[in-house]
Amino acid sequence: MKYRIEKDTMGEVKVPANKYWGAQTERSRNNFKIGPIASMPIEIIYGFAYLKKAAAHANCDLGVLSSEERDLISTICNEILNGKHDNQFPLVIWQTGSGTQSNMNCNEVIANRAHELAGKVIGEGEKTIQPNDDVNKSQSSNDTFPTGMHIACYKMLIDVTIPGIEKLRDTLLSKSKEFESVIKIGRTHLMDATPLTLGQEFSGYVSQLNHGLKALKNTLPHLAELALGGTAVGTGLNTPKGYDVLVAKKIAEFTGLPFITAENKFEALASHDAIVESHGALKQLAVALNKIGNDIRMMASGPRSGIGELIIPANEPGSSIMPGKVNPTQSEALTMVCAQVIGNDVTISVAGTQGHYELNVFKPVMAANFLQSARLIGDACVSFEENCARGIEPNFIRIKELVTNSLMLVTALNTKIGYYKAAEIANTAHKNGTTLKETAVKLGYVTAEEYDAWVKPSDMIGTLKK
Repeated sequence: MKYRIEKDTMGEVKVPANKYWGAQTERSRNNFKIGPIASMPIEIIYGFAYLKKAAAHANCDLGVLSSEERDLISTICNEILNGKHDNQFPLVIWQTGSGTQSNMNCNEVIANRAHELAGKVIGEGEKTIQPNDDVNKSQSSNDTFPTGMHIACYKMLIDVTIPGIEKLRDTLLSKSKEFESVIKIGRTHLMDATPLTLGQEFSGYVSQLNHGLKALKNTLPHLAELALGGTAVGTGLNTPKGYDVLVAKKIAEFTGLPFITAENKFEALASHDAIVESHGALKQLAVALNKIGNDIRMMASGPRSGIGELIIPANEPGSSIMPGKVNPTQSEALTMVCAQVIGNDVTISVAGTQGHYELNVFKPVMAANFLQSARLIGDACVSFEENCARGIEPNFIRIKELVTNSLMLVTALNTKIGYYKAAEIANTAHKNGTTLKETAVKLGYVTAEEYDAWVKPSDMIGTLKK
């Protein structure tokens, strides 16, 4: 491999000649060989591209950067956003907690690519634009990384997470309406309870997702606040007047999202409560999705030796040894995602506590875990909707069988003969293996005609239809 010599304040560093990054990136690449190479999420890099472009425009408008420098930086940021330089960002999550090296990685790539666009050879002569003085003008790693983090996380929620959840929610709502007259046995404590409709059951899932979506959307205004302009400790040192408001306006323009400058830059640098808050809503959704996935796979269990109330799509063989076996794989994938998200929330909560004085120093791990959770939930909801939820059908024969045989139908007699007599009927029928009707008549508490008139599953589904 051919190398060139790059310099930083600590001296000379050999850098692969075919790469745009510089000395500080190379130092980090060699000093933090922890985990997979280039594990810093590319969404963070794209967040940096948006903010570097916005900063160049704001600095130019405020008279501290030339229009030629602005245009060079903007052109390269657009290249980054178009995915042309994804292989130029080799750094890992496990670096400095401020993300300084990733900020410099972006600065160096932009500076060296600008040198190349100017028709010069990288590594020869003075750089056309400087990574620190020009690309990083009016910035600090301490305010750029949280800004890139917010941009990346907000975009992921808007582009992937929320649409995925809404897609699944809409299908479950459709199923709720489709199944509104399918009467089935309810279960509490995993034991037989009184009847309800399958539609009512599914309406609960819809409501869970609606509440989760509401909670998530309620966190967006805080997540939309950007730290950029706070520089090192939140004071805005070395920024021109009005820069913070203008650069946030530029970011909003370039992303098409409602970003604003953070009202308090000290909070925006030293704590990441917005990330903790927003991920808390993702955890709430994970808890809801875990219940939905588990309920559906248990109701579909069998097909002959389980509950078997639902028929779910058969997508692939379920066993390498048992011919014909089909498993609830979409439910398993969904609930594994939920476990990951709940675990990520612990990491983010702990990382959120690491704001010491003027800086939180766990930024990269917070960003990486948030982005993973947000993408996983969005993708898993789409997968579950397409490969399971939309194909769910009731097993009418099995549903009727379970309703008919349930001892909890006796609850309908409570208001007619009293709780204790009704309980005696249920206990005696269970002990003797007889039906509720024949037991009730034999005990002399009701006539056959009274039983038929009073014990009707269709009359037991309540007045709260949805």
